[in-house]
Amino acid sequence: MNSLDYFIVGIYAIVLVGIATYISLTKKGEKKTAEDYFLAGRSLPWWAIGTSLIAANIAADQIIGMNGDAYAMGIAIATYEWTAAIALIVVGKFLLPVYLKQKVFTMPQLLSQRYDQNVSTLLAILMLIMYVMVILPTILWLGAKAVNNLTGLDLIVSMILLGALSLAYSLYGGLKAVAFTDIIQVTLLIFAGLFVSYVGLNAISDGNGVVEGFSILLSEYPQKFDALLPYVSKAENPEAYSNYVKLPGIWVLIGGMWIAHFYYWGTNQYITQRALGGKSLNEAQNGLMFAGFLKLLMPVVVVLPGLIAVALEGNVIDSLEGDRSRAYPTMLSLLPNGILGLTFAALVAAIVSSLASLSNSLSTIFTMDIYRNYNDVEDDKLVFVGRVVSVIGLIASIVVAPIFLGSLDSAFQYVQEYMGLFSPVILFVFLSAIFFKQSTSSSVLWGSFVALIAGIVMKLYVANTSESLIEPFMHQMAISFALAFIVSTLLSPKNENDKVFKLDSNDFKTSKLFNFGSTAILVVIAGIYVYFDGAF
Repeated sequence: MNSLDYFIVGIYAIVLVGIATYISLTKKGEKKTAEDYFLAGRSLPWWAIGTSLIAANIAADQIIGMNGDAYAMGIAIATYEWTAAIALIVVGKFLLPVYLKQKVFTMPQLLSQRYDQNVSTLLAILMLIMYVMVILPTILWLGAKAVNNLTGLDLIVSMILLGALSLAYSLYGGLKAVAFTDIIQVTLLIFAGLFVSYVGLNAISDGNGVVEGFSILLSEYPQKFDALLPYVSKAENPEAYSNYVKLPGIWVLIGGMWIAHFYYWGTNQYITQRALGGKSLNEAQNGLMFAGFLKLLMPVVVVLPGLIAVALEGNVIDSLEGDRSRAYPTMLSLLPNGILGLTFAALVAAIVSSLASLSNSLSTIFTMDIYRNYNDVEDDKLVFVGRVVSVIGLIASIVVAPIFLGSLDSAFQYVQEYMGLFSPVILFVFLSAIFFKQSTSSSVLWGSFVALIAGIVMKLYVANTSESLIEPFMHQMAISFALAFIVSTLLSPKNENDKVFKLDSNDFKTSKLFNFGSTAILVVIAGIYVYFDGAF
């Protein structure tokens, strides 16, 4: 990077903070209410919800981590993106109507309405632990590694600067500032991903265009284009077996990945918070459908550059020497100065938007589900506490990141596997609250406890065996999830719980636009899996 690139990144940061500050302004004499700060006053339109969902989701663990895994594992890693589009449709139709009908600020609040404060507090604590110990540190660490690769800046200093920038534009304005500036972030992100892929494919074809470049990539590296990985024993091919454990063939379509998806897109505060801030149910549902369409495009940004790096390594770009996390940053070396600065700004945009989203949701859960339960205070005090918690959460994550992530091969898989301990528990509790009318506080707590212990035991067992049927963490999630429901069902009374939500078929009706868009997404995804070899 040269002075032009640094100038562009600086202009981006100034513009981002300026726009966020303008959006966050209140009329003279007015103060932000908790609803204004944490839910954008429930005023978000569909396009802001959709783009903000993607900006919150696509961070360093996606761009750098997934491109790195694409370099090592192939296009199969794109399954996370394609199947997420289906999860968004299901969440929009079956879960979102319940959340908006109950008028909740946070996901744990829904559980306090259906069960009691013990269940709500348990889930709030699990979410806070996951944010501070797993997700935030991963985004900070991978983001800092990208900054270090391109600028040489120290990792700890890079994490501090990224955290400070995310706070600079989100701390005052809350969710509204985050959601509306995310439009800029996503636009930059998609442009950067398309441009990197364009330059890379053009390099593969020696300047004869992206179509020929992609054809060469397909023909010369067919093993990288299996949408579903075939099973290979550990003795036969340890590397292929390791890849299969992370993405276990057909089971990614019919197994535990759906638990991860429905937890992430349907019960995860920093994702659902955008939909909770929607103008109406229809706007929120259309926002999720729009995010589904964007998900179909995301592999061009988070997967294709990693595949291109396979063809260019040691020739057009430097050898990665087995360090998959360098795949995307090294691809950026193909870009001319100026465009490089803009692309680096897009990478920073992805990092800071996710950091801002996470810190805002972290503060929302702590403030509304823990602090408010023990302190009867005005809205301005709640907003102040939320801001303080955002800062503390980021500082804690900066401390944790190098300890947990410094020696890992794939930080993206680290996120998936450790979220896999909590996601079956959290999803089980929410699905029980909404759809299992006999469940009680006691039955879901026991089910959660058994599922969490089972997850830990399976992880320890797998760590001490050379090869196991339950080694794929997706299988472990499915087993934990099933055990939670079995235990809860056995301990639940026969009669319907008094606090069950009153729902009927009319609550789950969706517009013609949502139905048409959802059908189109399903058709496209089916076509993708039919097209790529090894799909069925």
